[in-house]
Amino acid sequence: MSPASGRWKPDPMKQQETRFWHPFANMAEVAGHEFTVTRAKGVHLWDDAGRRHLDASASLWCANVGHGRPEIAAAVHAQLLELDAYMTFGDYTNPQAEELCRRLAELAPVPGARVFLGSGGGDAIEMAAKLARQYWALEGMPRRQHVLGRVGGYHGTHGFGTSIGGIEANRAAFGPLVAATGQVDRDDLGALERRILELGPDSVAAFVCEPVLGAGGVRLPEPGYIEGAAALCAEYGVLFVVDSVICAFGRLGTWFGIERWDGVEPDMITFAKGVSNGALPLGGTIVSERVAEPFWEGEGSMFRHGQTYSGHSACCVAALANIEVLEQENLIPRGQELEGDLHDALRPLADHPLIAEVRAGLGLLAAVELDAGALAREPGLALRLQRAVRERCVLVRPLPTALAISPPLTIEREQLQEIADAIDDAVREVAHDIPARSVTG
Repeated sequence: MSPASGRWKPDPMKQQETRFWHPFANMAEVAGHEFTVTRAKGVHLWDDAGRRHLDASASLWCANVGHGRPEIAAAVHAQLLELDAYMTFGDYTNPQAEELCRRLAELAPVPGARVFLGSGGGDAIEMAAKLARQYWALEGMPRRQHVLGRVGGYHGTHGFGTSIGGIEANRAAFGPLVAATGQVDRDDLGALERRILELGPDSVAAFVCEPVLGAGGVRLPEPGYIEGAAALCAEYGVLFVVDSVICAFGRLGTWFGIERWDGVEPDMITFAKGVSNGALPLGGTIVSERVAEPFWEGEGSMFRHGQTYSGHSACCVAALANIEVLEQENLIPRGQELEGDLHDALRPLADHPLIAEVRAGLGLLAAVELDAGALAREPGLALRLQRAVRERCVLVRPLPTALAISPPLTIEREQLQEIADAIDDAVREVAHDIPARSVTG
């Protein structure tokens, strides 16, 4: 504090400290110890020391067509020179938003789809939850308010996403959240039906479900669960909302992931991440014709929701260019073509005492789950292992109890083994002073 003014003044000795507050980070630990990425190309990144790293997490499940795609950069550059951005509220629009929504509606397994655009996955979930509630009000059933998610689910960090998300640590610090929200046990159709009946079917608006739980541990659904959940929602009149923010654009080997389950037609699909390859922020919600109908037909009804950047022309162009790359290089099937190779590469890790299991085999994503006894002794084990893998020039994502792997769809089969070898080597190093299964009996 300045004695004269009583106002705070910066300490000149601290002027070199970072001012960037990182998401999902304890800045007391991070500040001064940052890992700085300076450039990226294909499946590789370079740090500020010039070391090349294999990106085994596609940034944050985003870079499905690999980094530094000149097609996307050129399209965005040209668009910024023609029309950088203009809002789309009311009757304003632009050709890029119109074309992107047309393409997405054609590709989605949703009859008569309409598309609402935002800036990311959290926006998309917020839109879907609010739309579900207003839809039922317009249909004369305003008591349908409850929006349910699953234990272990992750739906972003906005109000509704935090409230229905099933990762307790992401909710615990914030006090009361959105009312009439909750979670049911994952992969338990009985639990879903019981909760609907407990609340009363005429009070439940929507159930939000990731095809594969991503941030919650890359947990593949039990056989029959996705189809069963969709059928239960249809039986009780609950809107079935598929959160495909992670699972879409080839990650599971189809455009939106949910096509892997025959006959499932969601009422809404949320998307983000891979839609623009992470090059520019973009997300959205695909809405079925039935749910859109009271807003679009007759006198209609205003949906009082949207973001400044909804329909941002440069972001839409990035997505259009990315979709063209996915189509021209036939990358969408790669998620399914490589799922067995990824599983085969990682499977031997499960034999190590520090590893509880390997979850893989559905799409190009996986998790290496750590031993519960070792985690009890060192709760930060996943982060420690992630850094040890990073020292071997491979970047994976630490989750609370696991390492997540989700490389670009452009990765080569031999590079999948490179990921597995780096994890194996890191586990062997760290295991020297971490008790594993022996401590749990």
